Amino acid sequence: MLIYKIFRAPEWQALRAEGTTLGAPIDLADGYVHFSTAQQAEETAAKHFAGEDHLFLVAVETDRLGDALKWEVSRGGAEFPHLYREMRMEDVAWAQPLPLTEAGHAFPPGFATSA
Repeated sequence: MLIYKIFRAPEWQALRAEGTTLGAPIDLADGYVHFSTAQQAEETAAKHFAGEDHLFLVAVETDRLGDALKWEVSRGGAEFPHLYREMRMEDVAWAQPLPLTEAGHAFPPGFATSA
């Protein structure tokens, strides 16, 4: 199963350069790396990245994360994936720009956001 992390351009560049990251400031504050499922990603973008351009949608295969991935209740009572270790470049399945349009963030063609 793929899960998703939205990075600002400098955060994505840092992961690519350094090979690991503990995430964005909110991840550092909470002590884990926040992810979203495909069904949660658009709401995450709208809630936490409204009006922000130069974002990247990064996909990670859950099988690569082992026991460090925990599913925990969060927004609206839904379970969200949280990674309790650094995120590694080798965890990344793919990454795509997440441009801002007048209608909001434009997810990649074929991105499944519904169950």
